[in-house]
Amino acid sequence: MDGRDVSVDQSERPEARLDQAVRVAEQALIEFEIAVETFRVEVENFSRLHHQKLGPMYARLDELDAQIAEAKAARTGDPEDLRRAQEARAAVMPMPGVEELFHDWVDSDGLSPEAAAMLTDRSVQPPKRVRPSDEVRKLYRDLARKAHPDLARDEDERARREEFITRVNAAYARGDEGLLRELSEEWAAGPVPEVRLSESEELYARLEWLAQRKEMLSLVARELEESAIGAMLRMAPDDPDRLLEEIAEQLLAQVAEREAELGGLVD
Repeated sequence: MDGRDVSVDQSERPEARLDQAVRVAEQALIEFEIAVETFRVEVENFSRLHHQKLGPMYARLDELDAQIAEAKAARTGDPEDLRRAQEARAAVMPMPGVEELFHDWVDSDGLSPEAAAMLTDRSVQPPKRVRPSDEVRKLYRDLARKAHPDLARDEDERARREEFITRVNAAYARGDEGLLRELSEEWAAGPVPEVRLSESEELYARLEWLAQRKEMLSLVARELEESAIGAMLRMAPDDPDRLLEEIAEQLLAQVAEREAELGGLVD
C-alpha cells in the first residue's frame, strides 16, 4: 500500500446527491406555497372589498331589471313578458333579515363608526387596503422560508412548525406587521430543528411526497387564477383599487340607464 487516502468522497455518495435534490425540491415547494398563499390572500381581500363596494350596485341593477320586466309585462300582458318578469323577480336576492341588514353596523358601544358616518355628513371611512404592505409581505416570506412545516424531518417538529405557521398566515392575512415582527423574534429564540442524514428510502419517499404536494398546490393555484375574482385581480395586480373604481363607474352608468328606461315605462 502506498498510504494514499482511498476513502470515498462523501459528496459523491448517492445518498448525498439525493439529499441535495430533496433540499432543492423543498425550497422550490416552499417558494411555490408562498406564492400561492400570497395570491390567495389577495383574492380573498379583493373579493371582500369587491362585495363591500360593488355589491349594492349589482343588487340595484338586479332590482331595476326586475322592475323593468314587470313594467313591460304590465303594459303588454303578453305571457312571454309575464314569464320574463317572473324570472327577473326570482333572480333578485330576497330581503335580508334584520341581523344581516345591521351586520357590522352595531357593536358593544352602539353604532359602528362606519354606520354613524353614513347617518351624518361625515365621509365613510375608506375600506382597508386590498393587499398587505410590502414590508408585511417581506416579513411573511422570510418567516415562511424559515419555519415552513415542509422542512421538518420528524412529526414533533412538523407539529411545532404547523402551529407556528398557522399563526404566521393569520397575521399575514390581517396585514399585521407588528405581530409578524413578534413572531420573527419568537422563531429566532426557539429551538433549532435537528438536521440529520436520511437513508435513501426515506429520501425517495420525501421526493415523492414533495411532488404530490406540488401537484395539489398547482390545482389550488389554478382554481384561484380561474375564479372570477382571480381573473379580475390579474387585470390590475399593481392597482386593484383603481380597477374597482372603473367597475363602479361602469355599474353607475348602467344603473342610470336602467333608471331612465324604467322611468320611460312607468310615466
